[in-house]
Amino acid sequence: MSAGGAFGGNRGVRPVPPEKGVFPLDHLHECDLEKKDYLACLKSTGAQSEKCRMFSKKYLECRMERNLMAKQDMSELGFGNADVVVAPSEEKDKLQSSASDSKERK
Repeated sequence: MSAGGAFGGNRGVRPVPPEKGVFPLDHLHECDLEKKDYLACLKSTGAQSEKCRMFSKKYLECRMERNLMAKQDMSELGFGNADVVVAPSEEKDKLQSSASDSKERK
């Protein structure tokens, strides 16, 4: 006989909620734009999440701002102080400006 069944359950033992999770769900779609940006980034990079960290960070910040998850320091979520969110267009501009600077020096 098993301890707890499909219908009887394990009586007297209270379920423990996850320490960190995705609850409450975003029923009002408050962070849909950030979520879609992150998923589009994953799709375009072949699921290389490291290249999409800036979108991940923006999504988590959106959830915290709208009380969809507990507010935490970003370093606790894997984003160090050295992680600076730079949009891809800004990164492209930096590369172009540094290339033009090197041409001007020659």
